[in-house]
Amino acid sequence: MSSFVEVATQFAEYYYNTFDSDRSGLAPLYRESSFMTFETNQHQGVKPIIEKLTSLPFAKVAHRITTLDAQPAGASGSIIVLVTGELLIDDSEHPQRYSQSFHLVPEAGSYYVLNDIFRLVYA
Repeated sequence: MSSFVEVATQFAEYYYNTFDSDRSGLAPLYRESSFMTFETNQHQGVKPIIEKLTSLPFAKVAHRITTLDAQPAGASGSIIVLVTGELLIDDSEHPQRYSQSFHLVPEAGSYYVLNDIFRLVYA
């Protein structure tokens, strides 16, 4: 069994690689009970979350993780993950900083995202 830090690291790498190449490919990570806050907009369920992610107004994006923190969350085996990093959007030379948290819940030998909170960090 992987440690919660290993699970969180593998999840983040998969999530951001998939986000950067094909955002619609993130659908299997969510459930109808999943809840996402993207900036100030809240979305619940697979379809509304994926519609939000695929409608973001850029063609290319690359995530660079700066920090990743993980903690076990209760007896259920769920994991809280906090990621900070930079986004390179389209061909911009100026990265935007972001913070994103995930609540990962175990299911059938894997994990799904129950909660997802994303914020740009303005300096």
